[in-house]
Amino acid sequence: MAPTLTHPTGVNFIDEQQRPVHSDASTYYGGEERYSRSRTYSASFAHGYNPKRPPTFGDEWHQRSRRMSHDEKSSAPRRFLIDVDETIRLVLEQEDTDGDFQISVTDAGPKLMALGTATSNGFKSFDIRGNYMLSNLLQELALAKDHGRKRIVLDEARLTENPVDRLSRMIKYSFWNALTRRIDGEGLEIICADPKNRTGRINPRIYIPHGEPAMAEYYRQVAKEKPHLNLDVQVLPPKPDDPVYVKSLNNKPGILALAMQEVDNGKGQKVLKGIPFVVPGARFNELYNWDSYFISLGLLVDGYVNLAKGMVDHFIFEIRHYGKILNGSRSYYLCRTQPPFLTDMALQIYNQLDRSDMEENRAWLKRAIQAAIKEYHTIWVAEPRMDPKTGLSRYRPDGLGIPPETEATHFTHILEPYAAKYGLSVLEFSERYNEGSIKEPELDEYFLHDRAVRESGHDTTYRFEKRCANLGTIDLQALLYKYEVDIGTAIREVFDDELELDEDFALTPFPPTPESYADPSKWERSRSRLQHSEEWFRRAEWRKGVIDKYCWNESKALYFDYDTVQEKQSLYESVTAFWTLWAGCASEEQCWKLISHSLKKFEVLGGLVSGTEESRGKISLDRPNRQWDYPSSQLVCRPPHQIMAWVGLERYGYLEDAQRLAYRFLYMMTTAFVDFNGVVPEKFDAVRLSHLVDAEYGNQGVDFKMVPREGFGWMNAAYQVGLTYLSTGMRRAVAACTSPEVFFGQPENSQPAQAYAAANNDPLGLAMDTLQLSSPVIQPTGLAPQLARDPDQARDGTQPASQ
Repeated sequence: MAPTLTHPTGVNFIDEQQRPVHSDASTYYGGEERYSRSRTYSASFAHGYNPKRPPTFGDEWHQRSRRMSHDEKSSAPRRFLIDVDETIRLVLEQEDTDGDFQISVTDAGPKLMALGTATSNGFKSFDIRGNYMLSNLLQELALAKDHGRKRIVLDEARLTENPVDRLSRMIKYSFWNALTRRIDGEGLEIICADPKNRTGRINPRIYIPHGEPAMAEYYRQVAKEKPHLNLDVQVLPPKPDDPVYVKSLNNKPGILALAMQEVDNGKGQKVLKGIPFVVPGARFNELYNWDSYFISLGLLVDGYVNLAKGMVDHFIFEIRHYGKILNGSRSYYLCRTQPPFLTDMALQIYNQLDRSDMEENRAWLKRAIQAAIKEYHTIWVAEPRMDPKTGLSRYRPDGLGIPPETEATHFTHILEPYAAKYGLSVLEFSERYNEGSIKEPELDEYFLHDRAVRESGHDTTYRFEKRCANLGTIDLQALLYKYEVDIGTAIREVFDDELELDEDFALTPFPPTPESYADPSKWERSRSRLQHSEEWFRRAEWRKGVIDKYCWNESKALYFDYDTVQEKQSLYESVTAFWTLWAGCASEEQCWKLISHSLKKFEVLGGLVSGTEESRGKISLDRPNRQWDYPSSQLVCRPPHQIMAWVGLERYGYLEDAQRLAYRFLYMMTTAFVDFNGVVPEKFDAVRLSHLVDAEYGNQGVDFKMVPREGFGWMNAAYQVGLTYLSTGMRRAVAACTSPEVFFGQPENSQPAQAYAAANNDPLGLAMDTLQLSSPVIQPTGLAPQLARDPDQARDGTQPASQ
């Protein structure tokens, strides 16, 4: 039965505005509702009596009559006349059988609904069929409601839209905007919200760096003008990353101020305004380091160059005032950074800046390269991160106590034995350990490595368990090689082979040795000489030699991390070995061996896994799965490894391999989007092709009502970047949800992981496995997707993919 229409009796609802069918919601649903006097009998049925036969449900057999005379026939595109609130109610009541305000393949509804056509003023109807069309209908209704619409004329083309085009459009015009934040008087209420704050205090607090009096005064004025905020404004000391001081802020967490710009307020006065930036989303509501690099790649694809440029401005600000690009812009992140990507990020943006003011562009790039050089010398090749004996850099941040941003029970299994030793509860022991009244050197060592894991971005994995701070990881060496090449290239090509440094800091000696690092007082200062490209290229060449010496394993045709304490390779097979291709530090021969011998170890149905099952080891109740490891019951698959591999493979001329991997990953994202109400999650199980994972910290980006609002930062970016690798035929195949095994053909020597996935990649079955049903439900029939499926067939007659 079609939803009842409630517009005034005796009139027709009209929509004469010719909006682009696939425009963003604000354009499509903007404007006001209009009516005209009815001259047809059809309006008499718009209220009250409705002659259409209602469907039957429950135990009764339900079958819609074949489409015949009751359907409107027209050569014009079909449009529906819809009462927004009533249709939302009916869709949820009929189709959302699990009550999560989403329409997915796990719901047991009939996947069918009749909608009144606009040309008949709602008198005649047409059936909407299948999960994809119904979930799109719910999303469109939610968007219309957001824009205050009571009734709409909805184009059928928005319900049948090619899913690749729809997801890409939503990312470009909706998700990026929803994830954009600003730290100033207007944006504080949103950005100060911190789901990781466990202190119980929800009033916002902002920390201003030392040496920014105008910024401090600005926020004090905001606090006065907006007393309802109860904004607490604090100024940091000159050395804000002192571990003792940072630990003292654990019970007073707050947002850290970021870069601002002076703008005209329209009254001839200059005022401060925050520079916009994009957050990852969900519980991660602040500026992050390596997330921002991958997000910026997606922003550049979508043309948001200034938004990406602003994020580099924030990183320059952080290096100047906080000493490093922070893990995240909260007070509890002041001691640690994350994998370094600033130089490539800045150069990518520089190449897309408006060419009308090249002098300003060069000045901006100069600030970015200067900041990167400072970060390089004071963080990445300075102790304790630098191991002077090998010349390898490590993730080894300062810090004291238990990381406060984790879930309350995250370290319970680690702390329980120590608490029992002192006859205390875990909470009491944690408080005394953090305040320093209890000394446990073994626990200090554990948290040293835990902080290093978090700085690496790979939190957590058995690759780094209890040893991360000692490892010269292959990914970090590759990133620093890229830093050195990028800095040298920028100095030579943009700055005429001379670059003066504005800030004063120590320049680390080169090449590094224990003797040269013994007395920092003898080191050169940054302002004592100009920077030239030749020095940076020598550093890069030297680092390549160090990588080959300590990290390359010829017999295994793979790069490995090197343990600087045990003085041997850590033979955990990690897909980050392929970051050397992205950086360009692998030889042609090493690249060929990586691809011909090692790529197959990591490639599965949905792309690349983080590591191999053999390296991970056995999983048990005492040794649960980690979210950056190979899967047992699930695998967390994230965009960084995918994007780095795509770019690296293309760089060395292996474009077909890059396209195949990109196809796998985008296929996985698209099928989840089609099957599960437009979801774009933080992570995937790339073996079982499912976002229904329950690894550490759960899965972000899946908890929304009716319509996805944000997606997830770097997952959005991976989709937009991945599409640039696909041919037209590949893009059409992804839109038709054609399995990679069908599109590329099943290889004769397929890996066990691929064979496992082939038997376990039914999203309906996987979803049902995760449900805890309190009462029996009637299983829907005919919903199980096939291995190779087209939305036209697998969604009960839906026609979403217009090729």
